[in-house]
Amino acid sequence: MNKLLHAIVYLILIAAVAALVFEKSLFDKRSLLSDRNRAMEDYIVRLARTIEKADAPRPMTTPEAKRDISPIEARQVDTPEMENLLEEYPVQLETANLETFNWDDSATRLQLRQLYFIGPDGQPVPDAANYNKPMTKGKGTMAELMDQLFERAKAQQAALNNTRAALADMRGKLENLVGEYNKIKPDLRLAKMTDEELKQKISQLGQEKQTLEEQITKFKSRVEEQAGEITSLKDEVSTAKDETETAKEENANLEKKIKQLETLMKQMAQQQNQAVGVSSAAGASSVTALPVGDKGKIVDVNNTLMFCVVEFTDEAMKEMLGPARNGSLPALTLGVKRKGFSGPAGEFVGKICLRQSVAGKNYVIADILGDWSQVDVAKGDAVFSE
Repeated sequence: MNKLLHAIVYLILIAAVAALVFEKSLFDKRSLLSDRNRAMEDYIVRLARTIEKADAPRPMTTPEAKRDISPIEARQVDTPEMENLLEEYPVQLETANLETFNWDDSATRLQLRQLYFIGPDGQPVPDAANYNKPMTKGKGTMAELMDQLFERAKAQQAALNNTRAALADMRGKLENLVGEYNKIKPDLRLAKMTDEELKQKISQLGQEKQTLEEQITKFKSRVEEQAGEITSLKDEVSTAKDETETAKEENANLEKKIKQLETLMKQMAQQQNQAVGVSSAAGASSVTALPVGDKGKIVDVNNTLMFCVVEFTDEAMKEMLGPARNGSLPALTLGVKRKGFSGPAGEFVGKICLRQSVAGKNYVIADILGDWSQVDVAKGDAVFSE
């Protein structure tokens, strides 16, 4: 009997030791699962902060970036055909800092730990479709939050794909615009070369005009001398009526000289009229300066090629081209300033020289004078006359 009791005691002792070992092992597993669940919960909360709660609303107005698509022809187009490049542009994709999920509160964290759907009695509700196992979906469960997070993640991915498509479409439009811009540049270079040639011709005609004026002055002096000689010869003729045939011949020679002088005076008059015509053909403008004040603004600029496009006011265009705006563009030098700019010369940015106007428009192409540049000319800079 004692042996049996000893055996039972040993068995109970062995079972107690085994239970102690299993308890320690389960306690370690429990700590591991608890730490893992806590880490996953923290990462889910952090991940939720990167997911937007709702898409940005589409604005009521469509942004505009109109492009002139009328063909380039040798005629004036008052109302060109325009195309809005941003007609289908999803501008709502630009909205930043949208509200994201904030689950870092005790109530939400408690729901993240709730795996089963709890009924009114406080007990898990069995799922008849899953062998009466506890339901894991429903209001107040972790699955509710995770499904919500998953749906918004899919929507955010769709918005990202739409953004990529919009970028690709915008890149194509940009490439087309760059291509059109590169086609226009050779014409602008040719126009600039033609303008330089016209300036050289105008300078050459001015020199020729000055030479002709000097010749006219010399001819006038000779005519005055010849006129004095004619007067003297007429006096001699009047007093030599009774002289010999030699005096008559001298009189005839004097009359011939008079005719030659008259012919010379006609030629001088013709040459003077031609010089005046050459001066008119040069098309030089009489405008040498504009009244002091702001005259327009920079609407396009290329600091690499040192030229810009200026949009002048109607009043400034009349000051340069005349009330009817049919005069030639004067080669004026105007200043450029930028409001709020603080440089060595205050708001002063640099100077430009007018080159070519656009018929019927207030646009003028101008050269940027590098010697006066304080900083690169930019769109929106004001153009003024000192």
